[in-house]
Amino acid sequence: MNKTDIEEFYRRLQVANPEPKGELDWINPFTLLVAVVLSAQATDVGVNKATGPLFKVADTPEKMAALGEAKIRDYVKTIGLYRNKAKNVHKLSQILIDEHGSEVPDDQEALEALPGVGRKTANVVRNIAFGAPTIAVDTHIFRIGNRTGLAPGKTPLAVEKKLLKVTPEAYMQHAHHWLILLGRYICKARKPDCPACPVSDLCRFKGKTL
Repeated sequence: MNKTDIEEFYRRLQVANPEPKGELDWINPFTLLVAVVLSAQATDVGVNKATGPLFKVADTPEKMAALGEAKIRDYVKTIGLYRNKAKNVHKLSQILIDEHGSEVPDDQEALEALPGVGRKTANVVRNIAFGAPTIAVDTHIFRIGNRTGLAPGKTPLAVEKKLLKVTPEAYMQHAHHWLILLGRYICKARKPDCPACPVSDLCRFKGKTL
């Protein structure tokens, strides 16, 4: 996809959804971090059902640490891999208290050093909570990057680097939201809804649906 097509690609996504939002519920950077950690291999809807009650009683690192791993586990037991996730949430809460003054750091390395936080999670938190121009490549964005020709790559990191290189600065803030929503609701893995896609004519996918 050439520079002109990429500019038009994002322009149309912006027109269709000027202020895209993530679908996880959160109150502050800490609850966002917890929600994203819990969302690995789980649906946002499922995570929101669990975090609604959890965040009412624990919306700070201190409250979460005081809650204890066992009680956190009770709140998130409907989410996949909940035992390990509860352990990570409890640990990261204590680390934030001990090492970061109970604040979520706007720093990639510091975030990735927290239990249960990988590159993708850190990118999501920095983008949504702090407005950093990051792109978190999940399965949807990986598919979009390759399928459309926007940013082909053999690994999520390769796609991320290509997206950071080709995405115009004016669209960086919301790029990952637009791409995730496009992949989640229109450019689906098994059967993309090409007739409903605002960028289908720019897309390089050879198996377009009619």
